[in-house]
Amino acid sequence: MLDSLKNCQPQTYAAMRIVAGFLFLWHGAQKLVGFPAPAPDVPALLLYVPGPIELIGGTMIMLGLFTRPVAFLASGLMAAAYFMGHMFRAPEDADILHYVFPLVNRGELAALYCFVFLYIAAKGNGICSLGGDED
Repeated sequence: MLDSLKNCQPQTYAAMRIVAGFLFLWHGAQKLVGFPAPAPDVPALLLYVPGPIELIGGTMIMLGLFTRPVAFLASGLMAAAYFMGHMFRAPEDADILHYVFPLVNRGELAALYCFVFLYIAAKGNGICSLGGDED
């Protein structure tokens, strides 16, 4: 039954790339312009460095422009976000679970984005992209 999905691999990859880019760009919009939700209360450096990467990079990934280098940059940004903002920012009374499990340290989204963008960087544009098919 699921073998029939093999015929849809290019389309499902394109859908994943487009949706991941679309969702990612809104994190940048939030940081830079406070839309669709107010920007988080963090130091300006944590808003104005990742904000453009998320907004512009998410748009480029969604459209399929310069997908490999942009997705690689986004993957690195999310790895840094996980290690700086989640893994090593434990409260004083934290146990080992806080450092190891993304569910506990609230780093699930950063970890997932990191590996989705790493996969996109490895695979390239795929179909439905303005940059053509890189495969």
